[in-house]
Amino acid sequence: MKSLHVLSALALAFAPAFAAPQDDQYVLGPDSQVKPGVPQGKVTTHQWTESKIYPGTVRDYAVYVPAQYDKAKPAAVMVFQDGMGMYSEKGQFRAATVFDNLIAAGEMPVTIGIFINPGMFPAAKPGEKGRSNRSFEYDSLGDLYSRFLLDEILPEVGKSYNLTTDPEMRAICGNSSGGICAFTVAWEHPEAFRKVVSHIGSFTNIRGGNVYPAMIRKAEKKPIRVFLQDGRNDLDNQFGNWPLANQDMAASLKFMGYDYKFVLGEGTHNGKHGASMLPDTLRWLWRK
Repeated sequence: MKSLHVLSALALAFAPAFAAPQDDQYVLGPDSQVKPGVPQGKVTTHQWTESKIYPGTVRDYAVYVPAQYDKAKPAAVMVFQDGMGMYSEKGQFRAATVFDNLIAAGEMPVTIGIFINPGMFPAAKPGEKGRSNRSFEYDSLGDLYSRFLLDEILPEVGKSYNLTTDPEMRAICGNSSGGICAFTVAWEHPEAFRKVVSHIGSFTNIRGGNVYPAMIRKAEKKPIRVFLQDGRNDLDNQFGNWPLANQDMAASLKFMGYDYKFVLGEGTHNGKHGASMLPDTLRWLWRK
């Protein structure tokens, strides 16, 4: 399946190096910058090697804990796919800094962030490269990745922190294949996750995700809140057209009366637009 490996590389193209001139209009605002006097949370890094859902995989993950966290009170939870690149103070999204600023301002709840990378199969021999499990984990329909979160990662993080079990206080975010993954988690388990952020989501026929607009229209409405972002110059290839797929998703969510928001910009397949609006996205997502 060489094409899937190619797509996985394309799906990681939200790195700044892939940005085109039309993406230059999207810049980080003050809420994505460290502000004097704002309490800063702490980030710890970990590795998960004991997956029974994805046996044989190894993955890095990080946990952000806000300064306002009180172990006596259950904290809200937000999971990020491709997570290790999402929280860095000098990265594109700077999610930990955004969390610091919005939590301090009372514009989102006290939230523990869990930033998870896709699994890797280590190289079999010295000198060989490991194999990414990203597309299988993120692009597949069904509840396998949901169960990975619910049965493995959340219980592991919950050993150290008081995490809420209230689905209204659990959110999940991703870019590209991580975006459709975020939607799939909430779609499969709305009793566990009810808030979704998808940037440049891959609602195309990589592993069957193109069926979601029809599924949304035919299924009973689910109690989830969905934020979608894409760009008019996003990918158009053998798997589908990303802008059209996201517009179709938005139309189906509108038809069914979901609590959703869709922002269509001019960008290509990268995270600059999504990163620039992340503070406002989180305000919308966590609004009462």
